Amino acid sequence: MICRINVTLLVWLYFYNFSLKHQTALFIKKQLSYNKFLKSSVAFNPNLITYDKILKLDLKMLQIPLEMVSLCLLLLCLFISPSMQLDGFIYTRFNEPNNNMTLSGVAEISQNGFIQLTNETSRLMGHAFYSSPFQFKNSITGTAFSFSTCFALSIVPEYPKLGGHGLAFTISQSNDLSTALPSQYLGLLNATDVGNFSNHIFAVEFDTVQDFEFGDINDNHVGINLNSLRSNMSVAAAYFDDDLVKQDLNLKCGKVILAWVEYDSVKNLVKITLSRSSLKPKLPLISYHIDLSPFLKENMYVGFSASTGLLASSHYIFGWSFKLNGEAKFLDLDSLPLLPGPKKKHTGLILAISIIAVIFALISILAAIYLIKKFKNADVIEPWELEVGPHRYSYQELKQATRGFKDSELLGFGGFGKVYKGVLQNSKMEIAVKRISHESKQGLREFVSEISSIGRLRHRNLVQLVGWCRRRGDLLLVYDFMPNGSLDNFLFDKPKIVLSWEQRFKIIKGVASGLLYLHEGYEQVVVHRDVKASNVLLDGELNAKLGDFGLARLYEHGSNPCTTRVVGTLGYLAPELPRTGRATEKSDVFAFGALLLEVVCGRRPIESKAGPEELVLVDMVWNKMREEKTLDVIDKRLKGEFNEREVVMVLKLGLMCSNNEALARPSMRQVMSYLEGEIEMPDAPMAPGVYNGGFGFDENELHSLASSRGHTYLANGDVDGTFVSISTVPMSCLFTEEVPR
Repeated sequence: MICRINVTLLVWLYFYNFSLKHQTALFIKKQLSYNKFLKSSVAFNPNLITYDKILKLDLKMLQIPLEMVSLCLLLLCLFISPSMQLDGFIYTRFNEPNNNMTLSGVAEISQNGFIQLTNETSRLMGHAFYSSPFQFKNSITGTAFSFSTCFALSIVPEYPKLGGHGLAFTISQSNDLSTALPSQYLGLLNATDVGNFSNHIFAVEFDTVQDFEFGDINDNHVGINLNSLRSNMSVAAAYFDDDLVKQDLNLKCGKVILAWVEYDSVKNLVKITLSRSSLKPKLPLISYHIDLSPFLKENMYVGFSASTGLLASSHYIFGWSFKLNGEAKFLDLDSLPLLPGPKKKHTGLILAISIIAVIFALISILAAIYLIKKFKNADVIEPWELEVGPHRYSYQELKQATRGFKDSELLGFGGFGKVYKGVLQNSKMEIAVKRISHESKQGLREFVSEISSIGRLRHRNLVQLVGWCRRRGDLLLVYDFMPNGSLDNFLFDKPKIVLSWEQRFKIIKGVASGLLYLHEGYEQVVVHRDVKASNVLLDGELNAKLGDFGLARLYEHGSNPCTTRVVGTLGYLAPELPRTGRATEKSDVFAFGALLLEVVCGRRPIESKAGPEELVLVDMVWNKMREEKTLDVIDKRLKGEFNEREVVMVLKLGLMCSNNEALARPSMRQVMSYLEGEIEMPDAPMAPGVYNGGFGFDENELHSLASSRGHTYLANGDVDGTFVSISTVPMSCLFTEEVPR
């Protein structure tokens, strides 16, 4: 504690004017009963001014008016603070007895004598404080004292170049920071008290993680923080060499770094200096003008705090010196404890245990394989499966065809599983095998029963289901292999080959013919429910075949379809589907209308990167047609080589099929009649949103088209998420040799 001249004496000296020298001396001696105590302090501080010295002053000095004496003594009270406390310390190692250090968190002192604040464990913190507080302010004037500290630190990250999180030299009103948080808070504050003036914390952070919450400049910086983790000033870590050239310094280098933090209370200046050696550079890294008096309390603790986040680092302090109203003592790096080397990894022991574990696991696996191999690979056929067609392949046959379902044979991923390319060993026929996994036996049985019905479909414009296989919970479907893949690979982005208009028109008529067969040519009505370019496959001669019947539904001719879960792809869903939940032939016609516009325009129904006027394809086509700029929407890659009559007819037919009202859309038989030229398209079409009992268009009306309305239903969430399910991954494109992008 600091002892000062009795202020009461000054008050008495001011109000009582004693004239005699000896009376004055006796008065002083009586009031300063602890003069002997001050004498003893002279031995500690030779410059100490005692009242015995005052009494020995010359008689002429004592004849000075006592008011002047009072003023002088007042000045002595303000500027002379005799101290009986050690105002500094130095540690070259911390493991000596009575080291006067307080540790908390995971901080510990090693046997070698250094402090390890944190280890390689995520989200923890450690603190090390000098146990006794220091008086940092003049109790009368409230002015902060100057101070200086020097310490040797090292940050060793768990993973090179990835820090976590950093450490800070700290002056705090308490050495208990248990309420603080780790990670970006560095063990100093928490989320609720960041920035509070009542914190009374001065910190110099050595931060190795860039935290955008507190405006960090990078992941390797030094900063001055006052009551907050947002630095008042921060710079990238560096030091100045002997030639006063600034050199970058990596705080995460795993080497010992010497740091100086100094405060000049006269100039109100904080200086921070870094060095890789014991010599202090001539130029500081940071010079920051700030009066610390408002931020410091009279008694404060000094120490260090560190924390780790998701990534961890070991933070070390190897030596430390501190001094009030003076310069901290010199630290020689050669006399400090050595930086600990990398932890010894017991490679031999780990390797031996690993080998034993692997051998034991292999023996267990071989035994298990021996016991279950027959059951696992056996094709168990239940009685109900004998009634299912078409051809049933054995699992081993398909496994050999796909070379054990290797990734090299993988064509892609579908909505129900993976698709592999294969070659049947006997017939050398190329096939595509879709591997579907089901958990429920009942659901699998119903699915197989439905596939058996679709497997009897026979049409030149449908992908043929040639067989299937079931092994326990897995279902494998075998299709014809389409060497040219799906249509979307020839329309969008940057196709390898640009289809001519003749080829496109042929593909359109092929898909229309396949849909007509599904709707009217089979013994039951088959609603495909997922007509789109990626589900149109092309054989070696670019003949179109509609594939992917995973979402198809069957019902009897003349009956009403049952309500079912709404599925499909955004941009192809008819607007009535989210309202009714009933998929009909007219919902397939709507999707076919989007396909027609895709083929002519060479772009998707919804182009997210396009502008508002071109976002929805059907809206764009209708606007251009109303403005009599129909040819502007045609795929530029055709370079004008097309039949204008056919192109305009297909565009009008696409808009007709995209009508909002299901009854306003033509049937697939009527669509085929338009495509074959048996029926002429109307010259005065009506708006797609208007239904007058027939088919066609009206140029006097302009409404939002069906595809945009279908998109709105799903995007705005007007339909409950449990009711609407959208398959955004085209399955049939997986029959190609290219993995879809």
